[in-house]
Amino acid sequence: RIFIIWAISSWFRRGPAPQEQSSAGGTPRAPSRNLFPKDTLMDLYVYISEHEHFTDFNVSSALFWQKRDLVYGDWTSGENADGCYEHYGEVDISQSVQQNGSIYIHVYFTKSGFHPDPRQKNLYRRLATVHTSRMINKYKRRRFQKTKNLLTGETEADPEMIKRAEDYGPVEVISHWHPNLTINMVDDHTPWVKGSVPPPLDQYVKFDAISGDYYPILYFNDYWNLQKDYFPINETLQRLPFRLSFCPLSLWRWQLYAAQSTKSPWNFLGEDLYEQSDEEQDSVKVALLETNPYLLALTIVVSIVHSIFEFLAFKNDIQFWNSRQSLEGLSVRSVFFGVFQSLVVLLYILDNETNFVVQVSVFIGLLIDLWKITKVMDVRLDRENKVAGVFPRVTFKDKSTYIESSTKVYDDMAFRYLSWILFPLLGCYAVYSLLYLEHKGWYSWVLSMLYGFLLTFGFITMTPQLFINYKLKSVAHLPWRMLTYKALNTF
Repeated sequence: RIFIIWAISSWFRRGPAPQEQSSAGGTPRAPSRNLFPKDTLMDLYVYISEHEHFTDFNVSSALFWQKRDLVYGDWTSGENADGCYEHYGEVDISQSVQQNGSIYIHVYFTKSGFHPDPRQKNLYRRLATVHTSRMINKYKRRRFQKTKNLLTGETEADPEMIKRAEDYGPVEVISHWHPNLTINMVDDHTPWVKGSVPPPLDQYVKFDAISGDYYPILYFNDYWNLQKDYFPINETLQRLPFRLSFCPLSLWRWQLYAAQSTKSPWNFLGEDLYEQSDEEQDSVKVALLETNPYLLALTIVVSIVHSIFEFLAFKNDIQFWNSRQSLEGLSVRSVFFGVFQSLVVLLYILDNETNFVVQVSVFIGLLIDLWKITKVMDVRLDRENKVAGVFPRVTFKDKSTYIESSTKVYDDMAFRYLSWILFPLLGCYAVYSLLYLEHKGWYSWVLSMLYGFLLTFGFITMTPQLFINYKLKSVAHLPWRMLTYKALNTF
């Protein structure tokens, strides 16, 4: 996001773009001008309708707000002397909107003395009217995870939610409403050249097909509308509260909002896979709104340093195992247990439909753990004794440096002692999870039980390596660079 903002600002700092775009005749296109000059007197008309294309100008109930004699580029008028005006009202909704129907806002700015209705020939001028619209309700998906106690079949879920899940399925799309919206008119008179406006700004700059000039840029700003303030629209609501604001907006701030609202270039994967969830975006907004600026700056610096240390730990871990010639002092069984742990985590997050980026990172971690096996054991394909007579059998053999050292004896001893603690704890945790927790099914129970067990008691898997260190009276064989970076990360 920072890069997008930097790229756009760099484009503006270069000055007017060269006239590379050509018209149909081959001549360069001249820069366009804003159809509304600075200090133009304007009238604002705001209509609320259930139709995406609005024509009901004569229906008085559709007119939500009318404001006359606004000045384009005025930053000093209004109640707070900031150029902003506000209107509050209630929107009557029909049964269609109550039942997941859509509702639209249509905003018209006309030069003073004109009207937005094209049917009023004497009062309508195409070049004196700028119009934009959007759907103002938001469809959000509500997921229902049907869980139950596997022994008793009982669940603590709301009976109403269970009924809705049976009627509409595990994923229900519900229309939501937010009571606030801001209309921004960008105070900008840049000589844009049609076809040369950089993305994402190009989707907002609208050129007139005949004159070639562009209309003032209208922007619906709901960036600071937090998800927690949305509420569902249902049959119990007859009216919806709506606070509408009009404010001028500088070109620089508009670039920031436009860059933030632009979809990721990876959105071909689908919003569920790559895009940030609304809750994740809200956490960023709340941090910006409620956090002390110095603390926020410190958090950003710490996050960057954390990422650097994490990368260095990752790099040094690979370098250590790649260049290791002797396995003396290293627990081979801990490597196998790490593979098992990574596999459980991967299956668990796949079962719980986690973000795609998280799934990829865990999958890469599993591949690295599998690669470590080839460094601590001799892995070969036995083509003579095939599995099911088709696939070569994979064989594992301890490396000679591991067999010949006392490390193998201590490793076997440590895991034998560890199993006396580990397996009883695993059995107790499995019984606890089965008796007191709810699950989607037996497969989910196995995964969540193993995952919860690893989170709770995973620290004891370090004990074999500690036992080996104690017996050898040395720690020189450990990957100290990687451990140092991880220690700094933990701090």
